[in-house]
Amino acid sequence: MNNLARQRLADAWRECSRHAHHMRHALQTLDGLIPLLGDRLRELDDDNIQALDQFVLRFGKLQDAAGARLLPGVLEALQEPFEDRPMIDKLNRLEKLGYIDSAMQWQELRAIRNRFAHDYPDDPDKNAALLNLAIDASGDLLTLLQRLGNRLDLPPLEQ
Repeated sequence: MNNLARQRLADAWRECSRHAHHMRHALQTLDGLIPLLGDRLRELDDDNIQALDQFVLRFGKLQDAAGARLLPGVLEALQEPFEDRPMIDKLNRLEKLGYIDSAMQWQELRAIRNRFAHDYPDDPDKNAALLNLAIDASGDLLTLLQRLGNRLDLPPLEQ
């Protein structure tokens, strides 16, 4: 691994670790409210709304950083020539090399992120259901990242 590739990977890992930390903190704040229900969403106080917004923001940023920087950085560090290839090719290669469990899992996480990023102000039950999907998926996302970190001997994600 050359120094530039090593630095890019370390930078991407730090960014993902920071987002993971803030996402976990938001979930800890919301702990007594999960699973979310539509009625509860309407009655959240400002602190809990802020925590929920923080979760939404950090889940999205974590996934964006991992997809745009970390996963390509892993392939670059492994000297795999995939920089100009579509994301699905990168995911399939990482799966084949054993760095991720499943390319399909990543795509499912991405689909969840895209669905819950939209707000349905007139349908709190739908919002709650989509947020619960994302909250459940956040554990899978962290597991996926930690597996990458372990394989690459990177520091643990921030707690």
